[in-house]
Amino acid sequence: MDRVVFLDRDGTINIEKNYLYRKEDFEFIPGAVEAIKLIKEKGFKVVVVSNQAGVARGYYSEEDVNVLHRYINECLKKEGTIIDAFYFCPHHPVHGKGKYLCECTCRKPNTGMFEKAAEKFDIDIENSWMIGDNTGDIKAGINFGIKTILVATGYGEKVYNEGIVKADYYTADLYSAAQIIVSDGLRNGDRYE
Repeated sequence: MDRVVFLDRDGTINIEKNYLYRKEDFEFIPGAVEAIKLIKEKGFKVVVVSNQAGVARGYYSEEDVNVLHRYINECLKKEGTIIDAFYFCPHHPVHGKGKYLCECTCRKPNTGMFEKAAEKFDIDIENSWMIGDNTGDIKAGINFGIKTILVATGYGEKVYNEGIVKADYYTADLYSAAQIIVSDGLRNGDRYE
């Protein structure tokens, strides 16, 4: 079975920029590349699951998102690692235009992107994780039945302070989250009680 680490993209892997789609605007959060490398070296698959409401709003296209994802993997390959799969939700239930205006099963906190990944990977639910910076990320991981880590980057610190959602761990960034995972969840972050 595949142990999978699901990652949110914006605010988790890269610096949060509203409606990011251009590769020249993409910046890895410090330590993110090393985190992905560490997770992969320990035998996990890495899968990105990202809500992309900018597509729904007509700010950019699905192909723009695919181009950016290919660019991310090109950058990672130069560092000796890779993301195994990218999934994104182009819909929005309120602000979508045309075919993108809908209630869907893929937009986090729904689990459609995770289920799509389960068609490709034989996911070991007990030993898989979701890392993200937003309420929807953590709820999606919980809804899919995997362990969750909220990172303080992006919107994470605000989400943590609001206390609306409880992840299994709260930690500084993707690299410290990776350390928690590879040490089998030993106390490297602030575990919720």
